[in-house]
Amino acid sequence: MLNSLPAPLVAFIATLLMVLNIFFWVPILLLFASLKFVLPFKAVRLRIDPILLFIAESWISGNKGWMNLTQKVQWDVEGIEGLDPRSWYLVNSNHQSWVDILVLQYLLNRRIPLLKFFIKQQLIWVPVMGLAWWALDFPFMRRHSEEFLRKHPEMRGKDQETTRKACAKFALIPTSVMNFLEGTRFTVAKHAKQQSPYTHLLKPKAGGMALALNAMGDKFRAILDVTIVYPDGVPTFGEFLSGKLRRVVVRVRRLPIPEELLHGDYGQDAAFREAFSAWVQQLWRDKDAQISALLLASRPAGNKSP
Repeated sequence: MLNSLPAPLVAFIATLLMVLNIFFWVPILLLFASLKFVLPFKAVRLRIDPILLFIAESWISGNKGWMNLTQKVQWDVEGIEGLDPRSWYLVNSNHQSWVDILVLQYLLNRRIPLLKFFIKQQLIWVPVMGLAWWALDFPFMRRHSEEFLRKHPEMRGKDQETTRKACAKFALIPTSVMNFLEGTRFTVAKHAKQQSPYTHLLKPKAGGMALALNAMGDKFRAILDVTIVYPDGVPTFGEFLSGKLRRVVVRVRRLPIPEELLHGDYGQDAAFREAFSAWVQQLWRDKDAQISALLLASRPAGNKSP
């Protein structure tokens, strides 16, 4: 373990190993992705996609290796036993930090199929990583304000179209569709601006989940509802690299997919939209209460008052 070294040195080593891992695997990934791009046929995709997923999972295993080497994290995890890497899952989690993604990958890699995230369109220009996300068919989404959509109504529904196209690809081989219902990372400022009714969460945005269920509901084995708690405070990515993340609590619940919520039209059917939103809000109330309980349980003895 290198965690006993000074924090700046730990950060340097962790960053170096992370970058080396990226530059080892991404060229290999792009080589096979280029074949799929040049030969855009279903038969080719069915042969190339498993190779791309193996490369991505090996990349994540490399990340797990340098994390184990440079970090000294106490993991408190429940609910990841008995998952199927050959099935389809819709994964939902609260979102507080970029570290959440590494936590999810660390715990779920090769337990379930590769997590596929919906990514902001601007991130395609991130050096190296943008190409890697493109190669792995991560959907790139454009987020428009209501003001923009009023001026450009022709853009309304474009994200839904992107989601449907992505889900059509996801249906070909086992995939885990990752959805952060809050749509962005939690901050105190965002929480106050929203006047969120939840203590630890922003308001959920149900449309993306509803569309994924509509497009692929028959494929999904279950919804994996993940709750991530950092008992010592939410770490920044820099703090994580420096080895300052000490404890992570993760709970995973396998939820059945309600049959009545599989095939409705969230955009056009007001009654369905209301029913789906009510289900999501109950899911969020349960998660908010769970976070409160986990934070209380993680406090030192004698300091567990609310």
